[in-house]
Formats: sequence, structure tokens, C-alpha cells
Amino acid sequence: MQRPYRSNRSSPSRTRDAASSNRGGNPRSQGQGGSANRSRPRPAPKQDFQLPTTITPALPAVAAFDALDLPGPLLKTLTTLGVTEPFPIQAATLPNALAGRDVLGRGRTGSGKTLAFGLALLARTVGRSATARQPLAMVLVPTRELAQQVTDALTPYARSLELRMTTLVGGLSIGKQAAALRAGVEVVVATPGRLNDLIERGDCRLDRVRITVLDEADQMADMGFMPQVTRLLDQVGPDGQRMFFSATLDRSIDALVRRYLHDPVVHSVDPSVGAVTTMEHHLLHVHAADKHTVATEIAARDGRVIMFLDTKRSVDKFTKHLLSVGVHAAALHGGRSQPQRTRTLAQFKAGEVTVLVATNVAARGIHVDDLDLVVNVDPPADHKDYLHRGGRTARAGESGRVVTLVTPDQRREMTRLMADADISPHTAQVRSGEAELTRITAAQAPSGVPINKGTPAAQRPKTGSAPFRGRGTRPGQPTARSGGATRRSAESRRTAEARKAARVRRSA
Repeated sequence: MQRPYRSNRSSPSRTRDAASSNRGGNPRSQGQGGSANRSRPRPAPKQDFQLPTTITPALPAVAAFDALDLPGPLLKTLTTLGVTEPFPIQAATLPNALAGRDVLGRGRTGSGKTLAFGLALLARTVGRSATARQPLAMVLVPTRELAQQVTDALTPYARSLELRMTTLVGGLSIGKQAAALRAGVEVVVATPGRLNDLIERGDCRLDRVRITVLDEADQMADMGFMPQVTRLLDQVGPDGQRMFFSATLDRSIDALVRRYLHDPVVHSVDPSVGAVTTMEHHLLHVHAADKHTVATEIAARDGRVIMFLDTKRSVDKFTKHLLSVGVHAAALHGGRSQPQRTRTLAQFKAGEVTVLVATNVAARGIHVDDLDLVVNVDPPADHKDYLHRGGRTARAGESGRVVTLVTPDQRREMTRLMADADISPHTAQVRSGEAELTRITAAQAPSGVPINKGTPAAQRPKTGSAPFRGRGTRPGQPTARSGGATRRSAESRRTAEARKAARVRRSA
């Protein structure tokens, strides 16, 4: 009999996954459910901070990329990639960023922030050449996945300008990253922890950096990141340009804004809760004993889905269960190596994996086209986590649904969280196998046929050529790798020959 899935919220030994495993920081404490939720005081939510006043008037927004002072190769690459009209955050910030102004920008998830700072950074760097260990521009991000996504998004534009880029993150060979810096790169995209490590080793210096970007600035300003971020920013020349971008801005970035931005141009394209205004929000009340089955049936739907759980252990356990009942699932959390995480994301984006079971490591910076459902199997810790988890769907103007499974002991906390996020969700009581669950999530019963972990949803294409069997072999011939049968045959022949020789000697 299948044991019901239960959250590990109350386990004292559980370890909460940080936003990324390659940096330090104290993990946020998590509500324990039941009486523990009622007895422990709940921290007040962070409110939007007071935006700084701009002294110098901002330049007006533009309606098209060709109205900007962009190099010809950038405009050509934009056209080639089908990027024809700037998104609001791009139209508002690019004129000022290209003029060298400091920028503080907020836009909903999927609104195009990467190109908003990336095009300006590249355009203002072209014509300069980096020397060994001294990059000219840097982009700081909180997670490895976001670093890779930013690099992938900007690489075609950097290549068109013959600018060199590299990614500096934990989980990958620091020796190879140091070698790239020694060879000279104009632009680095880095997580704070790894960049600090490289600086301490003498492999990188920031004194020639003239353009600095903080992407997801609010998370970078969390208590665990502030010392590393400020240590890096203090090594950059004070006359350089700085741009801070995020989907949410709150009081946690006040100190960074006051200390490092000078007469910034402020563009708040959307309010913080705007990240989810194109989404439907559903709180599905479930019995604790039925939660595991409900989550399984949602995972078995046709189409991709990201499912968030609290801990690495629960992610691995639920992923193993889904594979055992015929659902193509893969786990993503900070305990996986970077190659594993990169491969898992690639398989999910390609449709080889249909269910991505993740901790908050996937809550920021992961872009997947046509993802229409995000499920919080374990409810998030606060409204900011909710917004960023949900931000994996309904990107670039598309619609999507965010579903949260809520057990009776979690209802009060979720009501408060929704109020903090200024969201009025649809609420329903559901059970596994019911039509209402299927209507909301397209849930269905899994096939029940176990999936080999190495078998993707879409079978790998056959190459049409026989595999290499070693020198001097042909298809169909036994080899040294063909197992015990070949070895036994050889031994039998030698034994027979020895017996024949013995009979000959006796008869002589």
C-alpha cells in the first residue's frame, strides 16, 4: 500500500534548500504547520520601499529599437532573432542606460529585463578590449541557473560585437573559469560566491569594470548575500555605471540603492504583485492523507508542469515515486551538481521530462516557453516566494495557473500569504480522482508503468551506425565485453584440446 506523501515541515533534521547551493546565507525559517504555526510569531511582510527621487530628468521611452543609438550588429541580431518591438521595461530604460545613467528598474517576471540591461551593457562596452584577469563589465545574479540563462540570452549579441563573455558560478571547474579570465573576457556573468573566490585566488580584478548590473537585486540584498555583494561593489570604480533590476523591489535593497546608485533613473513598469496579474490562482484544499495522490495525478497530466517542494529530500523522494508510476519526472535542487542541473533543465525545456520537481532553486530566473501550470505541493514560506515560483508561468504576456495544495493546518497561513500578495485566489475542496481536480489542473491517473531513470519521454533518435566494439570486431561477432558465455567457450576449447593431447600421448 502506498504511503501518503507528507511534508517534512516538522522534521528537526530537514535541511532547507537555499536559492542556490553555491553561496552562503542563513536559510529562512519555515512554518511548521498545526499548533506550531499558531504559537510562533509571524514576521511582518516586507513592503515596497520608497523609490529614490531622480534629480536629472529621464530620457523619454522609445517605440522601436532602431530609435536607439545601438550598434548596427546589435540591430541586425535583434531582427534575425525576431525581436522586433521593445517590451515596456526595455523601451523605458534603454535610452537612459545607453546614456550611462544609473538605473533602478522593476518589471514583472518575463518582461524582458535581461535585454533591458544587456543591450546597453554590450553597446557601451564595444570598442574596448579586456586584458588578462580584468573584465570590463559584470552582471551579478543570485543563482547558477539565472547566470546561465543570462549568458545564453546575451551570447548572440555579444558575438555579433566580437565581445567575449564567460560565466562564473559554483559547481563547475574553477580552474577552467580562471583560465577564461586569464585569456581575457570583456563581460562576466557571475554569482557572488564564485566571483569572490576567484578574486581571492588572484584570478580576477574588478578595478577596470565600468558597468555593473545586479539582476534580481532584492534577493542579492538578502542577509546572506549582502556582505559578498558589497565586497564586490566596493572593488568597482566609483565613476562606473550601475544598474539594479528585479521583479520585486522592497526595503531590503534600500541600503544598496542609497550607497551605490547616484541620481538613478527609476522605472517601475509593474507593481510587485504585477508579476502574477495574468495568472489564475487556485488554493486546492486537500486532506493530508490524500495529498500525495492528488499531487501524483496532477503530475501525470498531459503537458509540462513545475512542482515545488520544501526540501531536497522530499524532492528526491517524490521524483522517485513519480518515475515508479510512469511519470517522466526529474529533480532540481541545490544538492545536484551543476552539470546535472543543466542537463535536467535542458531535458525539461525539450519536453524529454514533463515534470520538474524542484525546491526554490528554480523559483527565479528559469524561463520555459509555454509552461501553463506551476504547483506548490508545499506552500511557499512568504508572498515573495509565491510570486517568484508562480513567475515561471504566464511569462511575456502569456497566461497560466498557479495551484497550491493546502492541508487543513495550512489554511490560515495561506490566507495571510494571499493577502500579503494582494491576490484573491479561487478556492476549492478537491479529492483525488474527482472531476473538479481534472478541470482545474488536467489531472489524470498515471500509467503505472515504471520508467527507467535514463529513459527520456521522447526516445533518443537512432544514429543508424553500429556502436564501437573495439578494434578488429564486426557487428554480430562476440567481443570481450559480451560476457561470461564467450569466456566459457574459450575455456571449453582449451580443455578439449588438452584432453585430446593427453589421449595422443597415452596411445603413443
